[in-house]
Amino acid sequence: MKNIKGHFISSIAYPIAEYSEKRTVRKKCREISEYYQLPFQERKKIAFEKLCKRLEFSKIHVPYYRDLFQSIRFDPEKLRRDPNYLSDLPYLTKDIIREQGDRLLSRPLHELRHHVRKTGGSTGLSCFIYYDQEALDYSAAITLYARKSIGKLHHHSELHFASRFLDSFPLRDRMREWFKCFAMNRSNIFFDSLDDSALDRIWSVLKKRAPRLVHGHPSTLYALACYVAKRQEKTEAFNIFESSGEVLDPHMRAKIADTFSCKVVDRYGLAEFGVIGYQTKETSDVQVFDSEGWMETGSHDFPEELVFTGFRNQLMPLIRYRMGDMGELQETQSGLHIVRLLGRIHDIVTLGGRQYPTHYIQDVLDRIGGVQEFQIDLRQAAPRLLIVPESSAQLNQISLRLDKAHWFKGMELCFIGHKDLIRVGHQAKFRHLVLYSNDLKSREFGKEAPQVLSGEADAEAAKLKKFSDGGGTKFGDCPTMPKTDFSSHLGIS
Repeated sequence: MKNIKGHFISSIAYPIAEYSEKRTVRKKCREISEYYQLPFQERKKIAFEKLCKRLEFSKIHVPYYRDLFQSIRFDPEKLRRDPNYLSDLPYLTKDIIREQGDRLLSRPLHELRHHVRKTGGSTGLSCFIYYDQEALDYSAAITLYARKSIGKLHHHSELHFASRFLDSFPLRDRMREWFKCFAMNRSNIFFDSLDDSALDRIWSVLKKRAPRLVHGHPSTLYALACYVAKRQEKTEAFNIFESSGEVLDPHMRAKIADTFSCKVVDRYGLAEFGVIGYQTKETSDVQVFDSEGWMETGSHDFPEELVFTGFRNQLMPLIRYRMGDMGELQETQSGLHIVRLLGRIHDIVTLGGRQYPTHYIQDVLDRIGGVQEFQIDLRQAAPRLLIVPESSAQLNQISLRLDKAHWFKGMELCFIGHKDLIRVGHQAKFRHLVLYSNDLKSREFGKEAPQVLSGEADAEAAKLKKFSDGGGTKFGDCPTMPKTDFSSHLGIS
């Protein structure tokens, strides 16, 4: 029965939804599929040509770039003769996007159909990104293509984890959303906490619906995996977990895969561009979608900050955009890959005058044992180390062993539950490092408290005011952007 419903949806309901929403997604998905049949070296030439055209277009039609190119005497024509010339162009930061506003648009918004996306705000003030219709359709198409590459076809069901909002929506909007989800063969699980009662409800719903693919934040599925494992219950409730919105740590991947007997794939996307990287079946790394833009790194240091120029959004071109994520790029015969996505700039924490990546803290806690998850809360004078212990953990032993770690000196240790982890931004994401006071103590997902900066966070905010010089900086000096998953309703977005 489920297969019959799925085939009905893919052959009838989705085309109707596509027509009623005035979208052209399936055609673009076929175009993308044909593109990736080409050898990478041929695709690379096509991508470079798109890059040159994007700069030429922006020089003529985008006020910010027109003035910038003129002020630094940057000539896009020279890029065709010397690809290294691109490094002469300063980086774009989220701070610049907020400052420039409409000057980053190629046309006034009232002249065309457009869509607005808000960045997550998990590491600073949010900003708005405006998509034209073509860009939104391509973003939906690349998501469909990516899922098809791992064996999730359109007629297969999917389930999305979503934050429960307290707002009520008009009946017309609710009906429209229902039909969108129906056309995508998609259902949602809405949640507003991760305590045992909420996890029990989530687990019951998940087993009942048994989708082919589950999409959500890895921290959410990890909390569910810990809960299910505690009950000593294992079942194949779904086939694929598509992780997005947060860095997928190896210990989370292993726990989720083992508990649910599922395949775990990593998806890399931002509100600024949509999905631009995916762990396809051909590789264990995240493949960069060169059809969607040009990726580079912002320095020659390690770890390196990822920088991206989008090809699709003609309304609001973003050129050499510093994404605030650190990773290692590697070129192979099949394409460009992010072989190590290490996390955000803000995943570097200064303790006792020294900088530590949060994955180092993770390694130390793994060796100590008895720790399911942790956060470092820097919103007050004395940093707090928040630990979710294993049910069998000896808390005094964790405390004693932590006292030997030099980075722990001066920190306050707090043992908490998964439900007490601090979620940040309007999408309620998990971060190992908390710098801003927009937590969810009110448990109201989607309602951000005022963002108050203090200490190091204030210093980081001051750095955002500096205009990037394009030469590459060490990761401790990089301006930051929130990595936001571009989860779209319809896959038609």
